[in-house]
Amino acid sequence: MQTIPPQSPAVQVLERTFAVLDVLAQHPGPVSLKLISEQTGLHPSTAHRILNDLTCGRLVERPEAGSYRLGMRLLELGNLVKARLDVRDAALKPMRALHKFTQQPVNLSVRQGDEIVYIERAYSERSGMQVVRAIGGRAPLHLTSVGKLFLAHDDVQRVRAYASRSGLIGGTRNSISDLASLERELSTVLALGTARDTEELEVGVHCMAAGIFDDQGVLVAGLSISAPSGRLEDGWLRHLRSTAEEISALLGFRDTPFESPLVKPHSLRRPASR
Repeated sequence: MQTIPPQSPAVQVLERTFAVLDVLAQHPGPVSLKLISEQTGLHPSTAHRILNDLTCGRLVERPEAGSYRLGMRLLELGNLVKARLDVRDAALKPMRALHKFTQQPVNLSVRQGDEIVYIERAYSERSGMQVVRAIGGRAPLHLTSVGKLFLAHDDVQRVRAYASRSGLIGGTRNSISDLASLERELSTVLALGTARDTEELEVGVHCMAAGIFDDQGVLVAGLSISAPSGRLEDGWLRHLRSTAEEISALLGFRDTPFESPLVKPHSLRRPASR
């Protein structure tokens, strides 16, 4: 039996919050508390409490006492959503072509805090033994090939802060578990422009990844191939790299391709970090 989605939030305070945001969105300039109260039907004290909480979260700004407007965090969040939707749309067709060539799953991942999140995949249920990542699945940065790409584009202080927060907890005996080893690994990743996971997240699974950059040269996603140990071919690296470059180009990134992805960095310059 099909479930009909609710037409309004189940939590009343969320419904009221959405109403407040809708009113603010209808006005190009700051809106008074009185007008917000009138247009939402909320008591002024209730509207004031909601606006205070939204202000704390930077979803709403208070340019002057008693007036409110939408906050910059909404723009930040909107840009993140836009980037993820765009990269998924741009990536899907090239990902399918790469999967057809390798006959192994191809994953698209983005960074979210101290983890990577799988947002798209290309695979075939008719293929043989495969390593299929669930969309929405997460994994620590230092245990994954895509996560290493993102860490490699962080500065030293951020990498060390990540190591401190995460404790570099390992998934297998091959996992990087100390800062010195991680920094050496990231130096190699930055030099080659690609990253690998050799049974570091999961025993019996190898991965390779290449970065996807937007029109500002920012690393926005990673493209990876996952395969059972012994089935990941080094020859796929060039195809993985060219596919990631194709997707980056669709996002507006422009850079000079190099001759051999196995021995040269993707670019002599280091792309900007987020």
